[in-house]
Amino acid sequence: MDNPTTRPLNKRVLLMGTCLCDAFYDDVARATVEILEHLGISVEFPENQTCCGQPAFNSGDWAASRKVAKHTAGVFAGELPVIVPSGSCAAMNRHGNLLQFEEQPDTAIASLANRTWELIDFIYNGLGIKTWPGKFEKPTRIAFHRSCHSRGTETGKAVRTLLASIENAEVIPFGQAEQCCGFGGTFSVTFPHISGQMGTLKLDHILESKPDLLAGIDMSCLMHLTGLATTQGRPVPHKHVIQILRDTLPKA
Repeated sequence: MDNPTTRPLNKRVLLMGTCLCDAFYDDVARATVEILEHLGISVEFPENQTCCGQPAFNSGDWAASRKVAKHTAGVFAGELPVIVPSGSCAAMNRHGNLLQFEEQPDTAIASLANRTWELIDFIYNGLGIKTWPGKFEKPTRIAFHRSCHSRGTETGKAVRTLLASIENAEVIPFGQAEQCCGFGGTFSVTFPHISGQMGTLKLDHILESKPDLLAGIDMSCLMHLTGLATTQGRPVPHKHVIQILRDTLPKA
C-alpha cells in the first residue's frame, strides 16, 4: 500500500498567510507550503491579501472589520479551499464574519466561511492523513496548547493524534489545559495585567509538566506564552505544529 503522505492528490488550495506569519513567523508559512506540497497539494498565495479583520472585530469596530472582511472575501473568491495556519484567523473567517454580516448576509462572506480550513484540521480531516511518518532523534515530551478558537472543532484531536504518531514523541498532559493563555488579541493590549497573569498561570502549569517542546496552532498564543517565559527567565522551546511535522520528516 502506498504512503498517504506521498500519494499525489491533484488538489489546489489558497493559503491565507495571516499577519503573524508576515510579521514574526515567516517560517510557519514556509513550513505550511512545504508540507502541503509534500502531500501533493498545489499552493497558491494571493499577494493582495491583508488581515482577516479580527483586531477591529474584537475591538467593536465592526464598520472597519466589515471592510477588511469584504476585501478578504474578494481576494479569496472562487471555489478553492482556503487554508489558514491559525485557529483564530480561521475562526474569524468561519464564524466572526458570519456574525457581523448576520443582518445583511453576503454571499462572498458565506462562501469564504464554508471553504476555510484550519491547517491541521485540513491535513487530518480534509486529506485523511491520520498518522505522520516523522521521528524525533530522541524521546521528546510535547505540551500542546489548544487555543480557544479551536474549541468546538476537530483540530485538537487532529493535532494530538498526528503528534502522538511521531516516533519518540509523547504528548503530555498538564494542569488546566483548557484554560485560555490570556492573549486574546486586543485583550492583551486593553488589559495587559490581567492578560499577563493569565499567561503566567498557564505557563506555570505547562512548565510543571517539564516539556521538551511547547506546540501550538496559533502563533499569537505561542508569542504570548514564550514572550512571558523569556521575560520571566524560564524560556521554553516552541514550535507551530506544522513546523514539527516538517522537521521530523526523514531527510531526503
